[in-house]
Amino acid sequence: MKQTIKALIENAALAAYEKGALPSDTFPPVTVEEPKVESQGDYATNIAMVMAKAQKMAPRKIAEAIVAEIPVEGLVERLEIAGPGFINLFLKKSTWLTAISRVEAGGEAYGASQLGAGKKVQVEFVSANPTGPLHVGHGRGAAVGDSTARILNFAGFEVDKEYYINDSGRQIRTLGLSLFLRYKALCGQTVEFPGDCYQGDYIIEMAREVQADKGESLLAMEQDEAVQICARIAADEILSGIKNDLEAFGVPFDNWFSEQSLYDEGRVMETIDELKAKGTVFEKEGALWFKATDYDDEKDRVVVRSNGQTTYFASDIAYHMNKFERGYQRLIDVWGADHHGYIPRINASIEATGHNPEDFDVILVQLVNLLRGGEPVAMSTRSGEFVTLKDVVDEVGADAARFIFLSRHYDSPLDFDLDLAKKKSNDNPVFYVQYVHARITSILEKAKTERNLTVSAVPTELLSEPEEITLMKAMLRFPDVVDTAARLLEPHRISYYLMDLASAFHSYYNKHKVLTEDTHLSAARLRLVASVRQVIKTGLALLGVSAPEKM
Repeated sequence: MKQTIKALIENAALAAYEKGALPSDTFPPVTVEEPKVESQGDYATNIAMVMAKAQKMAPRKIAEAIVAEIPVEGLVERLEIAGPGFINLFLKKSTWLTAISRVEAGGEAYGASQLGAGKKVQVEFVSANPTGPLHVGHGRGAAVGDSTARILNFAGFEVDKEYYINDSGRQIRTLGLSLFLRYKALCGQTVEFPGDCYQGDYIIEMAREVQADKGESLLAMEQDEAVQICARIAADEILSGIKNDLEAFGVPFDNWFSEQSLYDEGRVMETIDELKAKGTVFEKEGALWFKATDYDDEKDRVVVRSNGQTTYFASDIAYHMNKFERGYQRLIDVWGADHHGYIPRINASIEATGHNPEDFDVILVQLVNLLRGGEPVAMSTRSGEFVTLKDVVDEVGADAARFIFLSRHYDSPLDFDLDLAKKKSNDNPVFYVQYVHARITSILEKAKTERNLTVSAVPTELLSEPEEITLMKAMLRFPDVVDTAARLLEPHRISYYLMDLASAFHSYYNKHKVLTEDTHLSAARLRLVASVRQVIKTGLALLGVSAPEKM
């Protein structure tokens, strides 16, 4: 609808120029907004103020010239020039009635578009080191990444979801040492457990499994060999647990990419050699450095230390280069907010390897504050004791967890109240929205069994209550909401929209009966609520949340 209004205004401005009412054909992009105050129209634009400089005219005179060329027929019922030159448009009721037929025609695809035109996109998210279970913060990143991918796919992009397994480097060696030392202790040996080793009970549990499987055979090996074996055992088991947790959370991945594979295939050193040949990697103090300052980073970065070990940054350069080599035209990484400073160096490496940094986006996800009854829940990782994603999903369910994770912009810290997430009341946002789908399903079943009424192509002109118009307006907004969420990579816009649509339905349902004594009115209202149900279902699917038929 916004696009239709924009085109209407653009055509009117051009007509005004062609008739000499406007001196210049220089028109800025038209911005159309929905006023918060109903008396200011259904849509409004400030185009007259924005183009005043180019036209060298008073904004109100420009508004008058444009309004004179907008036909008061079809969509528009009346026009109004307000203040210094705002153009307010009031649309005909018949315009809103089209919402129902549009939703019915689109079905599950209502709101979908070809914005992406098949552009190949990769969304990489979670990518937690396989050194321990996923925690609540990983859960928020998983929900954001998965929903972003769903929205982009719905908007016409070809999307793959990828998990990057950090199965190489110091942290994995530390994991192996942690397991081996716990294993030695279970075998009766006295060990000193370093503070930088992993402390959680899950390490002790794995050590018991290793002891049961291998007895004391690892004690006869060189420690380095035993630690490597323990590292592989631990990483594989933890990764298996991560996969299970994400599956229970409704987050499947198209690809699990191993960091170690980049080393096994020689891609890390090949990439460094390529950059060295370009003069972008240089030697200093026995180490190899990437000239990040040539690409607007604050300082140069080490890729190979003086002891010959590569850095994580080195494998990250090779990894992002590999993504482009696989044919992805746009890369989206979902990181924790504490990785903000890492963005410039990845941008620099992308440019240095011959790609456009504008094809790379990072979504930074802020922390989650876990509450119970409004009181903070202690989450300590130093002791190894923390609230896992599995704990939360087991307690409140995947639907509630996902919806609440997506209920605010990912750039804002999130308070997650476990008790609230379990409530079957309107205070719980996921219940508030899902209830609409279940309630409408119940209405449709009742109409069929008690009135022999089904959703059919009956006239909708009888729908004239203000609450009905509000519902139809809301449904017509859905494609624009999806488009904006896809463009800005902001899945919370879908959550906000669903809350607004649910609120509009609750207001309608509390005031009006769907099934009335008037069969024709009842049939029209069935079409209305069935359309609302479809939009709710589609919106929830974009968040990865189910649409239950009973609650």
